[in-house]
Amino acid sequence: MPSIGSLLTVGEAAELLGVSASTIRNWDRSRKLKAIRHPVNNYRLYDRYELETLLGRIMPNNSSGA
Repeated sequence: MPSIGSLLTVGEAAELLGVSASTIRNWDRSRKLKAIRHPVNNYRLYDRYELETLLGRIMPNNSSGA
């Protein structure tokens, strides 16, 4: 399981990927992303590493430096 510090909320995940929070939730429902549910409030949390991996697949040439 990822460490607490590497988990992002729906809003943080959306900001990182440059999409809306609704898109993150839709990707979760369609299993493009896997949410970890908070044990107390049942909020969706996302592993930063998984999101960065997805971002690399979405934008593979993001290292142009321009």
